[in-house]
Amino acid sequence: MAAAGALPAEWIKNWEKSGKSEFLQLCRTLSENKSHENVTFRDIQQALYELANHVVKGNLKHDQASNVLSDVIEFRDDMSSILADVFCILDIETSCLEEKSKRDHFTQLVLACLYLVSDTVLKERLDPETLESLGLIKQSQQFNQKSVKIKTKLFYKQQKFNLLREENEGYAKLIAELGQDLSGNITSDLILENIKSLIGCFNLDPNRVLDIILEVYECRPEYDEFFVPLIESYMYMCEPQTLCHILGFKFKFYQEPNGETPSSLYRVAAVLLQHNLIDLEDLYVHLLPVDNAILEEHKREIVEAKQIVRKLTMVVLSSEKTEEKEKEKDKEEEKTEKPPDNQKLGLLEALLKVGDWQHAQSIMDQMPPFYATSHKPIAIALCQLVHVTIEPLYRRVGVPKGAKGSPISNLQNKRAPKQAESFEDLRKEVFNMLCYLGPHLSHDPILFAKVVRLGKAFMKEVGTSKKLNSEDRMVKFQSDGNKQEDKEKMEILFSCLLNITDQVLLPSLTLMDCNACMSEELWGMFKTFPYQYRYRLYGQWKNETYNSHPLLVKVKAQTIDRAKYIMKRLTKENVKPSGRQIGKLSHSNPTILFDYILSQIQKYDNLITPVVDSLKYLTSLNYDVLAYCIIEALANPEKERMKHDDTTISSWLQSLASFCGAVFRKYPIELAGLLQYVANQLKAGKSFDLLILKEVVQKMAGIEITEEMTMEQLEAMTGGEQLKAEGGYFGQIRNTKKSSQRLKDALLDHDLALPLCLLMAQQRNGVIFQEGGEKHLKLVGKLYDQCHDTLVQFGGFLASNLSTEDYIKRVPSIDVLCNEFHTPHDAAFFLSRPMYAHHISSKYDELKKAEKGNKQQHKVHKYITSCEVVMAPVHDAVISLHLPKVWDDISPQFYATFWSLTMYDLAVPHNSYDREVNKLKVQMKAIDDNQEMPPNKKKKEKERCTALQDKLLEEEKKQLEHVQRVLQRLKLEKDNWLLAKSTKNETITKFLQLCIFPRCIFSAIDAVYCAHFVELVHQQKTPNFSTLLCYDRVFSDIIYTVASCTENEASRYGRFLCCMLETVTRWHSDRNIYEKECGNYPGFLTILRATGFDGGNKADQLDYENFRHVVHKWHYKLTKASVHCLETGEYTHIRNILIVLTKILPWYPKVLNLGQALERRVHKICQEEKEKRPDLYALAMGYSGQLKSRKPYMVPENEFHHKDPPARNAVAATVQNGPGGAGLPASLTINAAKLEESTAEETDKLKEKTQGAVKVINKAANATPKVTTSNGNSASNSKIIKEKDDKEKSGKEKDKEKKEKTPAAIPEAKALGKDGKDKPKEERANKDDKSRETKEKTPKSDKEKEKAKKEEKTPKDEKSKTVVTNAESKFAAEKEREKEPSRERDVAKDMKSKENIKGGEKLSVAGSLKSPVPRSETSESEREQKRRKVDTHSSPSHSSTVKDNLCELKDSSAKHYINHTTPALSKSKEREVDKKDLDKSRERSREREKKDEKDRKDRKRDHSNSDREVPQDSTKRRKEENGTTGSSKHSKSESPSDSPRSNEKEKEKNKSKSSGKEKGDSVKTEKMEKSSSGSKKESRHDKEKTEKKEKRDSAGGKEEKKHHKSSDKHR
Repeated sequence: MAAAGALPAEWIKNWEKSGKSEFLQLCRTLSENKSHENVTFRDIQQALYELANHVVKGNLKHDQASNVLSDVIEFRDDMSSILADVFCILDIETSCLEEKSKRDHFTQLVLACLYLVSDTVLKERLDPETLESLGLIKQSQQFNQKSVKIKTKLFYKQQKFNLLREENEGYAKLIAELGQDLSGNITSDLILENIKSLIGCFNLDPNRVLDIILEVYECRPEYDEFFVPLIESYMYMCEPQTLCHILGFKFKFYQEPNGETPSSLYRVAAVLLQHNLIDLEDLYVHLLPVDNAILEEHKREIVEAKQIVRKLTMVVLSSEKTEEKEKEKDKEEEKTEKPPDNQKLGLLEALLKVGDWQHAQSIMDQMPPFYATSHKPIAIALCQLVHVTIEPLYRRVGVPKGAKGSPISNLQNKRAPKQAESFEDLRKEVFNMLCYLGPHLSHDPILFAKVVRLGKAFMKEVGTSKKLNSEDRMVKFQSDGNKQEDKEKMEILFSCLLNITDQVLLPSLTLMDCNACMSEELWGMFKTFPYQYRYRLYGQWKNETYNSHPLLVKVKAQTIDRAKYIMKRLTKENVKPSGRQIGKLSHSNPTILFDYILSQIQKYDNLITPVVDSLKYLTSLNYDVLAYCIIEALANPEKERMKHDDTTISSWLQSLASFCGAVFRKYPIELAGLLQYVANQLKAGKSFDLLILKEVVQKMAGIEITEEMTMEQLEAMTGGEQLKAEGGYFGQIRNTKKSSQRLKDALLDHDLALPLCLLMAQQRNGVIFQEGGEKHLKLVGKLYDQCHDTLVQFGGFLASNLSTEDYIKRVPSIDVLCNEFHTPHDAAFFLSRPMYAHHISSKYDELKKAEKGNKQQHKVHKYITSCEVVMAPVHDAVISLHLPKVWDDISPQFYATFWSLTMYDLAVPHNSYDREVNKLKVQMKAIDDNQEMPPNKKKKEKERCTALQDKLLEEEKKQLEHVQRVLQRLKLEKDNWLLAKSTKNETITKFLQLCIFPRCIFSAIDAVYCAHFVELVHQQKTPNFSTLLCYDRVFSDIIYTVASCTENEASRYGRFLCCMLETVTRWHSDRNIYEKECGNYPGFLTILRATGFDGGNKADQLDYENFRHVVHKWHYKLTKASVHCLETGEYTHIRNILIVLTKILPWYPKVLNLGQALERRVHKICQEEKEKRPDLYALAMGYSGQLKSRKPYMVPENEFHHKDPPARNAVAATVQNGPGGAGLPASLTINAAKLEESTAEETDKLKEKTQGAVKVINKAANATPKVTTSNGNSASNSKIIKEKDDKEKSGKEKDKEKKEKTPAAIPEAKALGKDGKDKPKEERANKDDKSRETKEKTPKSDKEKEKAKKEEKTPKDEKSKTVVTNAESKFAAEKEREKEPSRERDVAKDMKSKENIKGGEKLSVAGSLKSPVPRSETSESEREQKRRKVDTHSSPSHSSTVKDNLCELKDSSAKHYINHTTPALSKSKEREVDKKDLDKSRERSREREKKDEKDRKDRKRDHSNSDREVPQDSTKRRKEENGTTGSSKHSKSESPSDSPRSNEKEKEKNKSKSSGKEKGDSVKTEKMEKSSSGSKKESRHDKEKTEKKEKRDSAGGKEEKKHHKSSDKHR
């Protein structure tokens, strides 16, 4: 054998030594060489063959071979097979050999290797005889027979299954028939005939044939047109149920655990269903899973979603977090295992693909909502169907300009839904399909966009033929020939569109991951809806949609989780990145995100700025949603709008309001909803939400409302728009042009401008009644202020932003506003004022254009003409606002003029203009000096500044011309202003009541305006206007007005008083100014004649010194009122008076002792309120500090106004502790007592009335002109009053005579002059201040006069109280002064000029209380002279003359009244009576003075102590009396019940009595002179005395009262 050579002989010889290992090595290398697989295989075969051959030959033992083979067998997997092949060859070879030994060796080798090769392999390959010899089979013969049998059975025997005698040739032919190429002209009928032949010929089973047809159809889905008719025709031969059962069996076959139904089967079933070849109900039962299982699965999903939400909202500690996450991952992996095949869904998908919508719909109806479409393939199939259905309509109306779009081919299927050609077609099918899709439209953003664009196109089409009427919440269409049907169709379509938006578009947007384009696309449609619809959709989206589907529940939780994450990290520094994250999150889930952000803002207001800045990445839709969320947060019924203490508005509301303002200003968000919400809240009588409007107007229009404006700002606010913007506001609010335009448009488009104004005006007065109730007064005041401020701010916005036409079109006339809309008068005029200004200016422009005359006179004439044209209807309209009686005193023209003008019309704020221009110059210089600024920016900035400067100068010029025109107009009008058909006093009352008081608390600028107007009326020398009375009424008793103000009103009232005081202080400061501005003016007449007064002699004018007394009286009255308010303990009184005092600080207190009295009271408040009411404590501390800083500018009383020092020997019977005065003649004390008593009672009543009236005017503006008439007084009262009046009259006239005789006034004037020279510099320095201050003060006087009246009415207890405190204060002050070293005294002297001004106000408190002659300044000789004069009765004290003057003012007013009411009394008679009275009273006074002198001598010993106390005591009492007499006169004048005769008699009596009293007064004043005549020390003593006296006075106050009462009875 050739192969034997391959194994070298020496290997066999040395087998055990080396041969075995060499052989193994060879086999190993062969088996490892895999490069040439076939070659290797042969080589191994050869090696093994040679080894076996050596054994057969006997060269090698069989056991040695088997050992080595057992090792070799491991080298390759197929080694045993190779070995079996080798044995097979050797078997054949050895069986042919005759050598027995070789055959034996072979069998031994195979036996030894049996364990290496399996039996079965050997049985296959070896001969049966060999197998038998090896013992692997029993008998070779049997083995052969068996194998033959098996082969026969396998290959030759036919089965007996064809019982129907079918022949497989038939099936082969059938398949060939169905599978042939069908492209030619082969029809289903032809094939059907062939099939019938085959069934008949080959005995085929018809059911099996049908099954085969279906199988072939499955494999050839493109031949619908062939197979469907074939099956249809074939079914005529079968039972109807057969097809359904066969399909059912096919589905059943795939219902094994891991079976997967092929899509081809679903498709066949779908097509058969579509062609109605089977019924869905019949097939449905064959499909799995059952409906119950589907329901269970759906419920399970919902539960799982809720669990996920719970996990997200739970607070998990970090260590637990990681473990939980791992667990969740494992669970998710388990879930991803393949769910069992859902055949119902498979069929549904196939139905949708073939376009069988009816059957698809009925399958979906069997399942839970959105269960089917939550499976992506189904959702996508349905989307595809919708795409196809809307294609023609979308191509026609939906494709945006410039977009090509990719057309979609329609289904080839005639039974698919009909394509939509019009919007009406959409309703039939498409909307239905979309509803089944629900949130799963998110799978196809392109379809989403198409649907939205169709919606947009529909709204556009609707817009051309209809108008959406938001009121009826119905879509109304104008019938342009459209039929009613069309309207109804459109309405139905619109509601369908809203439903689709609610159920499909918004939920789908939620599931789209951060798709800003879709959001913008949706906004394109949304912005065509009215906001009511949009907000309703957002509400549904936010509060309901998220709970409708497990997927949405999860998304909501994830959004909140993410929002928390972002908000925790949001700061000012990372606004941009956080803003982007917020933007991303907001694109798909804005409602949830904003809800969370707003909840955070309500808790932490420091988030407002960063949040507002971070919202810049939102889409338009998101901004709109934000507006809705804000309104929803504001309207949250669970939130309290007040803090727990019920005195302040909740911080959450304040934060939201502030956020509103910022966000609406910065971003283009629609405002209509918010404004309507505020209007609705006002309609419901809730004013809390005005806070929002206030913030929005402030931020968007830059119109601030603050009570804390500086005088500079206030001045700037009286200029033009440019000056206001530059100098009038705290923050320079720039770039409000766009935002204010947006606000204006929102108001006009939704007709909210006027309704909001009216609602606010009505609500302002309603606050107290509707919202007051149980609430704290502080909160009610705050709400009132908020309502009022917002009205002023909003009105200001409308006036400056609305065009003339818009404004005039919307604001009705004044009578309609007040009578129909019940707008308070002040608010009504406030709204109408800009309208009048617009009207006049436009008329004026018209006239200017008509005639081109350029002369100033022409212009003025034209201006006045235009005013007349515009204002005439207003004059007529205002008549209906008040009772006819009102117009007896003031003309409608005056009333309308007062209410229609503003500060802009009265004065040009030159200082403000200069200030702003200078600021701009400084800015320009700074720009020039700035090296770092690039040149082009420098140029821009400089241009801006220059342009502004030019604008300001132009504006100033324009205003100057305007003011001159207005003043000309007033000059012409003034004679018809005050008719004074009753008394001047009554005229002033009406003026204060109907004009000044309501307007001075309307706004800060109005406060200044009122003061200026009073001054203007005075300067114009208006007939029948008593400036003196007006100021007196304003300053005299401010308690009631102060007490009835809210916090902001108090601040404005304070400003008014401040301006009034400024004017008064200017006049008081310098004789020349006084002479120039008041000396010869009708306003300072002391005798009030009937109308028709045409000038008059100098004696009727109030001279400068007496004016200073009067001013001192006013200061004293202010102090008295302030102390009273501070002592009440009432929160409102204290707060308001502190606010007022702070405002009038520049001009009051000026007199040292008054300042000290105030300081002590305020200090006491500080101590009392520190723990109890911290806000009062803060106010008091603030005032106290400012008051201390003003102290150096205060002057002693004698420098404020001159006092007559009393003669030494004339020591009057001092009233030490007792009320009546021991040494005074009984008649005098009784008179005084009666006088005080009765007047106090009367004035009490009177005060209450006037107060009531004032309150009514201020708050309700329903003022009736009867205010001051004291109807309720009894006859006796009125008699007493008359008597008093008469007394005072006589006293005054005497005084006047005395004055004329005596040159006593002259030395005083001289002394004053000296004073003036001593301190000229300071006076000059102060002059500017004063002049500025005077302006501020003017308007206050009227109010205070009224107040004075009221104060006099206050019960005596109050009076005594205030007097007491005053006295105490004075006493302490003077003690302090005594202690001061002389140096300080000199300083004080230096400041006298200033103090003169201040002092004058207090002294003349109620007429003139203290004798006003400078104490230590007049020389001894002068004093002697005076004393002599006093003794001869020729020189009455100044105080009495002042008193007389004032009393006469009042008296004459009384006379006027009497003249009107009782014409029986003629003037001549009056004069005679007066003369008689004078004579009598003179005689009595002489007698009394003699007695007094005696007394004085007796009491010289006590002089040092008592002396000091008396003068002030008596003066104080006199002051009170005088104050009361003033009011009593008023009251008298108003109750003319007695006959003229009795009047006369009582007048005489009164005169005599009062003259007696005045004598007593003069005695007292002499005493004062005497005491002051000593050295300066004595003047200090004086002060001490006066203080002590006041103390005693206060102590004796109560007794005095009793005494007065008794004396009254005595009478």
